[in-house]
Amino acid sequence: MARQFRFPDVGEGITEGEIVRWLVAEGDDVRADQTLAEIETDKAVVEMPSPFSGTVLKLHHREKDIIKVGDVLVTIGIRGESPDSIEEAPAAAPPPGAAGAAPSSPVPPASSAGLATPKIRKLAADLGIDLARLSGSGPQGRITEEDLRRGQAENKPRIPAPAVKVKAKYDFYGELERVPLRGLRRSTARHMAQSVSTAAHVTHFDEADAEVLIRIKTALAEAPVGGVKVTFLPLIVKAVVAALKKHPYLNAVLEDADEEIVLRKYYNIGIAVDVPDGLIVPVVKFADQKTVFEIAADIAALAVAARGRTLDLADLKGGTFSITNVGMLGGEAATPIINYPEAAILATMRIAERVRVVGGVPAVRTTLPLCLSFDHRIIDGAEAARFMNDLIAVLEDEAHLRAAMQS
Repeated sequence: MARQFRFPDVGEGITEGEIVRWLVAEGDDVRADQTLAEIETDKAVVEMPSPFSGTVLKLHHREKDIIKVGDVLVTIGIRGESPDSIEEAPAAAPPPGAAGAAPSSPVPPASSAGLATPKIRKLAADLGIDLARLSGSGPQGRITEEDLRRGQAENKPRIPAPAVKVKAKYDFYGELERVPLRGLRRSTARHMAQSVSTAAHVTHFDEADAEVLIRIKTALAEAPVGGVKVTFLPLIVKAVVAALKKHPYLNAVLEDADEEIVLRKYYNIGIAVDVPDGLIVPVVKFADQKTVFEIAADIAALAVAARGRTLDLADLKGGTFSITNVGMLGGEAATPIINYPEAAILATMRIAERVRVVGGVPAVRTTLPLCLSFDHRIIDGAEAARFMNDLIAVLEDEAHLRAAMQS
């Protein structure tokens, strides 16, 4: 008999997904564990394996459809059988000596009213259908699932057809193009809206003299380890970790249900990666225990996987603080949105020469603008300012920055 495969609960609080593409078609033979489809969730693109072997009798959804956990994805069975012949419990035998029927002859519909398997009886109860009013088309007059569907359709009240929704291709000023909010962009929009509506966002702006940062980065570039290219970002990660150790509330999470601020004693730094259809924040695990070269290698590998949508769900979990490197694209300031439920996020802007007053005299200095958004429910403005002061002190002092690189 045919069997249905439903979209399973893949954990992480995921309740729905979007079918990116089918890797099989109706009529294909598949084996157990063969990938049927790629499904995009809030976290990653998941390859959905078949739980059993057989022939694909029916694909229940199209590519780009949004599916919920528990929705039927595909029906698999024996080649040539109907996709509606779903496997169910064995039918119960009619009671012996039933009035008006001989044991050796079929029970006529009139005397077999309500004869059905336990599964059909439960389904009828769920649908609110009276089995006694149905005539069964199955063996010995048993009521089948098709009989239930027919009975439901006959008793279903007529509902007026919904009004046609017209979407304009032009407005008063010109042509319009409509892009469905799907996939990663849809997930990003939901996550950002949740963050803004939950955390009390405040952004603190400051800047650091970048001369030391440039000097150390240049020296590391001249002596690479394992062919790993060190950019500014791994150095900034190390400086951030050093500052977080002094200011644990920026490495915390607020658990609303228990009304507790949970201080994390580990340092997993999320790195925002810009991809064509949204934003992904993979996490460098245990950044305090890794060298600058190891962090650089992690960031490079995670960025490649993020853009190729091959990240494992584990790569997106466990973050305690995030950094978004806007400066590689330019800009002087930004107000980054916290990667909720984390307590803070740092945006690093474009390193460039700027005119600053030094000792009462205008001078050209190479600086790094820093923008810290934090959850004011957890962190006060003074604490955020102290964190930024300590971060800048590490970035501007060569001894401090080299010490942070070793920690």
